[in-house]
Amino acid sequence: MKFVYLGLLLAALTPFAHAADSEPQDITGTTDKGEKVVLHPNGRWKFVDTAKAAEAKEIAKQFPENQGCPSNMQGGFLGFGRCIPQGDKDYNRGSMSGKGR
Repeated sequence: MKFVYLGLLLAALTPFAHAADSEPQDITGTTDKGEKVVLHPNGRWKFVDTAKAAEAKEIAKQFPENQGCPSNMQGGFLGFGRCIPQGDKDYNRGSMSGKGR
């Protein structure tokens, strides 16, 4: 009976052993203009050429979605999440339990 449990334990742990080997890797590629880029597993990408990457970063700073939340909003911690206006009735609606209303 002990061997059955040991076999079940090993069968259950096998996927975890293979998961470490299948970590997503960066992919290198080229744009249609022949510029080398690196594609990250999270969907982001960057130019391999540092001068080109710095130029792209400066261009990206011009767009409001890359500048974080305005000062009168909450959320957007370290560039993640969404910006929520203070007093937004759909977000700041308190407990949904019905107590205290």
